[in-house]
Amino acid sequence: MSNKPQTNEYAAVFGKYIDLVPQGDLVSILVEQSEQLVQLLSGVSEEQSHYRYDEGKWSIREVLGHVIDNERVWTYRLLRIARGDQMSFPSYNENQFMANSRFDEIPLSELLDEFVSLRKSAIYLLKGLPEEAWDRAGTLYDEPLTTRAAAAVVAGHEKHHCNIIRERYLPGLS
Repeated sequence: MSNKPQTNEYAAVFGKYIDLVPQGDLVSILVEQSEQLVQLLSGVSEEQSHYRYDEGKWSIREVLGHVIDNERVWTYRLLRIARGDQMSFPSYNENQFMANSRFDEIPLSELLDEFVSLRKSAIYLLKGLPEEAWDRAGTLYDEPLTTRAAAAVVAGHEKHHCNIIRERYLPGLS
């Protein structure tokens, strides 16, 4: 399915992610992003993946783990919406998730494999949706959330964190 969602398909807070998604087929964009993320982190050693650009910031492994957690949460949301569930979704606390994770103990290579597997699963889900499923909506933050918007948030969130890795993490590894 192509096209970015309209602003009435999601809460305004998610606009910062959706704005990062180019116009085009969302499934193709998600496929390309997966390859780009692997390429971005392929030159980072296991030792370097513990790097934090500032005190109190997440390591590269933790950033990737956060992207994985977020992808799981949002893919679950879009599955429920696409299948006709009009529920109101709760938010989640990314800092609580991080506090209860062990991403820094998991090798970067395994986290990358996990991300690629999870993204492939999301892509298969999206490829199998009938056209009308993209317009179905649930609710998040008392605003509509369509399947299309949820898929765009997945893409935009991942791009947001790849930009942060490029801008704040990779320069510190040189």
